Amino acid sequence: MPAPENRKSRDDGRSASVQSVDRALLVMEILATLGQAGVTEIATELGVHKSTVSRIISVLEARGYVEQLADRGKYRLGFAIARLARATSAQLDLVKQSQAACDALALESGETTNLAVLDGDRIVNVAEAIGPAGIALRTWVGQSCPAHATSSGKVLLAALDDAELRDVLGARLESFTDGTVTTRSALLTELNVVRERGWACVREELEVGLNAVAAPVYDADERVVAALSVSGPSYRLSEGEFAQTAKRTVAAAETISRRLGWIDLSTRP
Repeated sequence: MPAPENRKSRDDGRSASVQSVDRALLVMEILATLGQAGVTEIATELGVHKSTVSRIISVLEARGYVEQLADRGKYRLGFAIARLARATSAQLDLVKQSQAACDALALESGETTNLAVLDGDRIVNVAEAIGPAGIALRTWVGQSCPAHATSSGKVLLAALDDAELRDVLGARLESFTDGTVTTRSALLTELNVVRERGWACVREELEVGLNAVAAPVYDADERVVAALSVSGPSYRLSEGEFAQTAKRTVAAAETISRRLGWIDLSTRP
């Protein structure tokens, strides 16, 4: 067991770190309110010494969250803030534009539908609809799942290039059921099929008794930004149902894509 003084030292260190983060956020809030301000003005607002503000400003400026104006001594928020705002609004817009299609697909398929985005080697579900045949025992919204064991994950991984896949995937992949693909080579072979076919599926790979089908969602730049999936118990969503379910899912995903500005070039004369 650590000595009491060692525990106290670590606790003090954590408290100092939290306080530094809090002050950095307050500095940005002050600049958001005032538009621009100098170190002395910010220090007065925070009630701390100017040297403390200078250190915080130095870190924020290096990260692009704060920038110095031409007349030295004044600071304002930097473009990194705008980048975060764009990312947040883009995700919120994605969810907003997707919910109606999720609802319609759930009603048509009778099963649960989800919209997911890629987060490293995992997916995060950002929208959901429960079909009339489904029982809402839990929500998948906000849940993080391994990409290699999900239909949405396979769609999103298939959109990556070789270098990106090398960065994301390990040589061995975690197993969840007897059906989980556990080697990178086997997964890469399957991702080639996904690219050619335009949709992905899993057969009890994340959970025993759970099958799913997914299709890609594109943005105006023809990038795959999300995946729309239909999941259900294997006795209802059997392999024999995959093709028909995939057809519905692809159509719904294209509806979302068009709302995001995507244009299906294959339909042009």
